[in-house]
Amino acid sequence: MVEGSLQLYFQAYLLVALVCAGMGVAFFVADRRTPSSRALALAFAAIGLSLWLHMVLPQWFDVPLWLWRSFVAVDGIAMVALLQWIYYVRATLPSAALRTRTGDTLVRLGQGSAAVYVLLGVVAPAARDAHFLNALALDGSPHHLWFWAFASPVLVSSVSGTLSLLLLLNRRPDALEQLRVFAMLLAIPLLGASFALPPQWAPISLLLGALVFLIGAMRYHVEQGRRGEFMAQFLSPQVADLVRRHGLEGATAAAKMEISAVCIDLRGFTGVTAETDSEAVLSVLREYYAAVGQVAARFGGTIKDQAGDGVLILVGAPVADPEHRRHAIDMACALKSLGDALSAKWRASGLDLGVGVGAASGTVAVGVIGEGGRREYTAVGNAVNLAARLCAQAADGDVLLAPDMVEAVERSGDACFEAVATPMQLKGLPEPIQPLRLC
Repeated sequence: MVEGSLQLYFQAYLLVALVCAGMGVAFFVADRRTPSSRALALAFAAIGLSLWLHMVLPQWFDVPLWLWRSFVAVDGIAMVALLQWIYYVRATLPSAALRTRTGDTLVRLGQGSAAVYVLLGVVAPAARDAHFLNALALDGSPHHLWFWAFASPVLVSSVSGTLSLLLLLNRRPDALEQLRVFAMLLAIPLLGASFALPPQWAPISLLLGALVFLIGAMRYHVEQGRRGEFMAQFLSPQVADLVRRHGLEGATAAAKMEISAVCIDLRGFTGVTAETDSEAVLSVLREYYAAVGQVAARFGGTIKDQAGDGVLILVGAPVADPEHRRHAIDMACALKSLGDALSAKWRASGLDLGVGVGAASGTVAVGVIGEGGRREYTAVGNAVNLAARLCAQAADGDVLLAPDMVEAVERSGDACFEAVATPMQLKGLPEPIQPLRLC
């Protein structure tokens, strides 16, 4: 009977070890470029390895003491990696005016406690085995000094992670992020309790904790994938990667940057909206925005504004681009070709629409403005205003460039531009300027 029970425990631990290790592999394969996903993958892979080392491997042969001492390091890696995931999640959410130091300090406190647990396990492996692991199945062990020596750092790590996540909720993350946070809040006590639970309950606790978080994480990643498909139309791959690596707040921090701004809008749109069915107008805008978004992403541009029939695209922010002028010129030419194709299609269906493009470059201030749920990444400076003014002056099929882009045009050699015959007096500028027009 006892032998049958041991075999059952062995199979249960082996199954849970495989599940946790598989989750670690899945998180890594699904999104290995994101620090938070890598930390999560390491945490669950370490949990699975720890179970195998502590509960499965000893069933096959006697583990020497010197090797048994090292197994506690795997537990420490799992605890530290799980807390590091919390730290990365905190870094990806905007904090507005809230102070974030307390939550970050709690994460580091928990990681320090994990290190203490590892040190104790190396110094006293026999005491950990006899008085802490599965201690609730042993009479008297929960009252033993060694039990609390090992239980205390585990409790501190668990409580620190929990409090840090609760503080994160003060930032009022969206419902999707809240789901993932709540899933981890439920998983932490289940994972932590598995250290001391009896062998018949420990694998169940671990499996429940892993599955609870997996459900929340799957829901989160599915919805994020849907969002990503939508946002990919408006963000360049470089910007999307920057957000994944540094979080939204890090990617959109306030700064002064050298950029180019490209503005495009429709000619004849006001008249068409007055005479055309609203559904047809919306269909035109959907097609127009999607096509412009694809061109912007191809040249490393970030769509800042979509207002009616106008689109403003930034090249060189939030990801710096030393060749922003040349890329903006190439984008403007591509937008002109796109506009010609769309105009021909629309006119064939009776909609008299055209496209004008303007571009300028210079130093601007970029960053996030707004509070709470209504936040906007903005760029403020002469380059943005000038691009919009030039776009307003561009006729159907025109591409107008600010004079400061002459050098980039000469180095590009891919398109022919010439100075307009008569200088233009643009609103907001003290002197007339002589922009370049696509030949």
